[in-house]
Amino acid sequence: MSATEVEPEATAALFGQQIEVARAFTADLALRGEALGLIGPLEAARIWTRHVVNSVLLAPLLREGATVADVGSGAGLPGLVLAIARPDVSFTLIEPMERRVEWLNDQTRSLGLSNVIVTRARAQDCALSVSVDQVTARAVSALTSLLPVCVPLVVPGGELVLMKGAGVTREIEAAAKTIRRLRLHDVRVETLGEGIVDDPTRVFRARVDRGPAR
Repeated sequence: MSATEVEPEATAALFGQQIEVARAFTADLALRGEALGLIGPLEAARIWTRHVVNSVLLAPLLREGATVADVGSGAGLPGLVLAIARPDVSFTLIEPMERRVEWLNDQTRSLGLSNVIVTRARAQDCALSVSVDQVTARAVSALTSLLPVCVPLVVPGGELVLMKGAGVTREIEAAAKTIRRLRLHDVRVETLGEGIVDDPTRVFRARVDRGPAR
């Protein structure tokens, strides 16, 4: 395992009073994440900038007191990171793989997070049981596949807040028909963390209407 990255200076300000909880989560992920198949063998060396800080940059985009579903939570990125940073927000972490669900539950207990529920399921099977204000996801799939899975989880007037890579503009173009069919509005891309991290966080945001067109 590579050496764990030194915490960037900006991290404490991003997490505020929750910084010690964030440090505990990050240390455990760096220590056990590779063995559990949560992160790759080189990821400990960039655990803060590539994963934790990259995720917490979404925290200001979450509505006060909101309910949020994180699709494909995996190692807890961004779901657990956001739950640490925003204790006022209630999170449902949706993850189908048992080993990852065990990790998420273990972290929720050990970190004392009272605002997290972990659900073992595929997101497409949760439409009848999950109804939230906002949905997050990170590196799950292209928008063409991801949007039809996420939209049914969101209440009318709710929002998608999806972390994407540098090719997000091309993904939006490829998903144009899907965006129209699902009646998404205020579609835009925001870039977060410039001047804080080398690779800023790109976020696809869209408001969800009353439901897909028939």
